[in-house]
Amino acid sequence: VDVAGNVCESCDLFARDRPLPDIEEGDILGILNAGAYGYTMASNYNSRPLPAEILVKNGESFVIREAQSYDDIFEKQSVPDHLQ
Repeated sequence: VDVAGNVCESCDLFARDRPLPDIEEGDILGILNAGAYGYTMASNYNSRPLPAEILVKNGESFVIREAQSYDDIFEKQSVPDHLQ
């Protein structure tokens, strides 16, 4: 199994040809020490919204920071009238 990020870059790859158990939608895959994928190092590169932060304790998951929406990204931008 290849485990890749969501940015369209050839180097956005966490693992290649790794044996993993069968996974299904809703399963949790923890990737530790992932640099730019941690909230403190994240950016809106390629206009990608920041993901939610999830805390997992004793097999139970909790949303501790909501995911960013596209509206959140663009709400502070403006285009001068003469450029519209």
